[in-house]
Amino acid sequence: MSLLQVIVLGVVQGFTEFLPVSSTAHLYLTSWLLGWQAESLDFDIMLHLGTLIAVLLYFFRDWIQIVAQAFGLHFDHDRELKHNPGLLWLLVVGSIPVGVAGALFNKRAETVWRTPVVMGVMLIAVGIVIWLAENAGRRLRDLASLNFPDTVTIGVAQALAVVPGCSRSGITIASGLFRDLTRESAARFSFLLSTPAIAGAAAKALWDVHKHGGGLASLLTAPFAVGVAVSGLTGCLVIAWFLQYLRHSSLRVFVYYRIIFGIIVLALAFIRRPA
Repeated sequence: MSLLQVIVLGVVQGFTEFLPVSSTAHLYLTSWLLGWQAESLDFDIMLHLGTLIAVLLYFFRDWIQIVAQAFGLHFDHDRELKHNPGLLWLLVVGSIPVGVAGALFNKRAETVWRTPVVMGVMLIAVGIVIWLAENAGRRLRDLASLNFPDTVTIGVAQALAVVPGCSRSGITIASGLFRDLTRESAARFSFLLSTPAIAGAAAKALWDVHKHGGGLASLLTAPFAVGVAVSGLTGCLVIAWFLQYLRHSSLRVFVYYRIIFGIIVLALAFIRRPA
């Protein structure tokens, strides 16, 4: 891949991974429309490492507090987290469904499901789910009140994100709203819950490189480093903006975007065939 492709796709990944719009659909369709080949293990690792760095950097102090509290240590950084000392174990439980779904359906998700038709349908369907969640949720609760049923619900929803076009953040934030979390708390938990999933996906991709006879040395190239940096920095900025946005605004603009984009994707699927 050229440096230009790496930068463009890194920016697309950073922008769309944490917004409820589906990074998989945007990456695939960007490459499809521009005639780029982006299906490779090193590209997959690059994007996963970039987004992992983004969530770890932005939520670094949160993760320190979450882990410390789980083992009875005091690290008073955030009031909501302080009142939920078992949050680490809830995150562990919530991560199980996506791990199972990935093991069972990963090959299908990367092959037969990765089509414009599937992505277009999922963009529209999950857009409708987000709209329903916006209207149904009472938005009364924060992370201090998060419990086991909340975590199981949101964790199962995250498992649906293996289907291209779904959007991990979109479906998990919607699930949080259905559980009466505030928009910001639902998004924050969504991003915390995504960290183990993204780390697991990156680890699997690195293992696949090892199995195919490669090694970390093969990844130490300038385009790879640029891609990780671009997606990570963009992702960090988007997280900060999105959480601030959700304090005062609804998700309806993303509902409209998903539905319009999904219709465009379905139309393109019938106009032209993927390269």
